Amino acid sequence: MVIPAYNAEHTLGAGLRALLAQIEQWPQPVEVIVVDDGSQDGTAALAQALGVRVITQPNQGPGGARNHGVREACGDLVLFIDSDCEPAPGWLAAMAAAFARADIIGVKGAYLTRQRELAARFVQIEYEDRYDRMRTQEYIDFIDTYSAGYRRAVFLENNGFDTIFSTGSNEDQEFSFRLAQKGYHMRFVPDAQVYHQHDKTLAEYVRRKFYIGYYKALLTRWLPERLVKDSHTPQVLKVQMALITLALAALPLALFWRPALWGAAALTLAFLLSALPFTVKALRKDWPVGLVAPFMLAVRALTLTAGFAAGRFHFRGDAQGARRPVLSAWQRVGKRLLDVSGAVVGLAISLLPMVVIAIAIKLDTRGPIFFSQDRVGENGRLFRVYKFRSMVDNAELRRHEVVDLDALSEPAYKIRDDPRVTRVGRWLRRFSLDELPQFVNVLRGEMSLVGPRPEEAALVARYNDWQRRRLSVKPGMTGPMQINGRGDLTLAQRVALEVEYIEHYSLWRDVAILLKTLPAVLRGEGSY
Repeated sequence: MVIPAYNAEHTLGAGLRALLAQIEQWPQPVEVIVVDDGSQDGTAALAQALGVRVITQPNQGPGGARNHGVREACGDLVLFIDSDCEPAPGWLAAMAAAFARADIIGVKGAYLTRQRELAARFVQIEYEDRYDRMRTQEYIDFIDTYSAGYRRAVFLENNGFDTIFSTGSNEDQEFSFRLAQKGYHMRFVPDAQVYHQHDKTLAEYVRRKFYIGYYKALLTRWLPERLVKDSHTPQVLKVQMALITLALAALPLALFWRPALWGAAALTLAFLLSALPFTVKALRKDWPVGLVAPFMLAVRALTLTAGFAAGRFHFRGDAQGARRPVLSAWQRVGKRLLDVSGAVVGLAISLLPMVVIAIAIKLDTRGPIFFSQDRVGENGRLFRVYKFRSMVDNAELRRHEVVDLDALSEPAYKIRDDPRVTRVGRWLRRFSLDELPQFVNVLRGEMSLVGPRPEEAALVARYNDWQRRRLSVKPGMTGPMQINGRGDLTLAQRVALEVEYIEHYSLWRDVAILLKTLPAVLRGEGSY
């Protein structure tokens, strides 16, 4: 348990006492570490008086404090609360239970509040609205550290929080996004609740939202895909930011061009309509908050926009945060255009051959023409891959006859002379014709024409941290593996090629791999 603290004497005591009361009832040892991050009040003395371990360091921000605490911790799991949080009864049990599944490496809890200030009550309903969304998701990609936990080994292997986020804003988002990029599984645990002191005034709320937007500009420069979607941020918020900004921009224009006034009015109406679902929810929970909800949502949208614009300006160029994204926004757009156009052409060219293949499969053996299976895609998301069936109908049930996954020296296998492969299937595999239906996966956005090989979930679950780097882009129909030996490569050789492809990505490289694919297929190296 790591608690970062900076001048937190007036808030730390209640949280520590509540936590220690839960630990007294816990059957296993729990280590509590308070990292005093340059406090100038009695924070350290208070923590020591309560009998917990205190680490003192010069001010490095909450991210640096948490990193220090994790390095000093001894357990396999490390849990976080903030110094202004008080864990509710059952918090420790809920957090620990979430890690019962071995594939879960991170968890996130929820806020409660006892405050009566109107701003604080709005903030609480704002969080509850987001919790309602996360309850519907099996896995999340966004963990706030006010009530959070990670497997310590994974935390350290990924270097913890980036300390460039010096004000305690977005460093937790960035870290969880970075882990999600590797396909790690994280979960929302609504019963792991902590009481918190939310913003008491409108000024406090505006300041916090401004800095969230400010550092979001840096975060999305590194992870541009998070501008599109994450498990925490409502999509309607992005719409509201655009609507309110355009409405205000139209007002000065109305001084010279009267139709702009009508445009501003229409944009304002659209904003109010977008705010209606949240407003109705707030009215049902706390009617005074519901009455001010449209105004607060407008303030939120404007403040986040202003902060984001300021951050974009400040972090422009390479002066700050020079870390390169996996794929830039423009690279993603270019790659998607290539995928869609290539898949359409590919389907048109291969339509007649696919009809012939379908007939051959039906004449050869009993069973369906197509084979589908769950595979792991970008950021570990599962999707259903489609192929022509090249094995007997019950091949998956007979896998144990040819390979024992638990006995593999590495999480990968290719079997020469697999007895499950049919006569037609051997021919299809020799020329990679069994993969032609994957043009459909490309059109659906689940795969790319070029990328790492899509792998089975059972194998990905056995990956180490380095091997997971191949999950940061969409899998491909072809890729560096397919033009460099295919099944003859070891997993280490394949991952090295794929990571190098990701780290030095260019659209021209995709084109070059596509051009090399047909000669590689005709050579047939590693095709079994």
